[in-house]
Amino acid sequence: MAKRNQKRVKASESELKEKLVNLNRVAKVTKGGRTFSFAAVVVVGDGAGTVGHGLGKARDVSESIQKAVDDAKKNLVKVPVYKGTIPHSQKGKYGAGKVLIKPASEGTGVIAGGAMRAVLEMAGVQNVLAKSQGSSNPHNVVKATIDALSKLRSPMQIAQTRGISMDKLFNG
Repeated sequence: MAKRNQKRVKASESELKEKLVNLNRVAKVTKGGRTFSFAAVVVVGDGAGTVGHGLGKARDVSESIQKAVDDAKKNLVKVPVYKGTIPHSQKGKYGAGKVLIKPASEGTGVIAGGAMRAVLEMAGVQNVLAKSQGSSNPHNVVKATIDALSKLRSPMQIAQTRGISMDKLFNG
């Protein structure tokens, strides 16, 4: 089992941008008729390796989005971004949502679908190839993408784990 990046980040440390991934109107049927409420999925990030996701539910749209943003600020993780891309390929899974992310060369851009794109852009990744497999449910795709990003390890972490120098890691 891969060791996760469990470096939680405090929300007050950096300036966070937010992006609405999905807004869903849900109906609860009561004897008095239908009661509508909204469920919002939001991704927040500073564009420099910190990203988080949140879910908010409320009777009106703006309140649900605000709740989602507050929730996202509590679930921040640090991601190793190396020269605008990720250090290595990684798979992530959450429920039936499976994602694959691969590093890409300079100038490629973010090649990813809707929910994945939001997470990768908020994390500050500029060049990446990504494929969403399995479920297209935005909730699961966002969580699977963050799972993949949290499994990433920087070259320094790998060298430290193996007990070798960075030179030896790259030059054999």
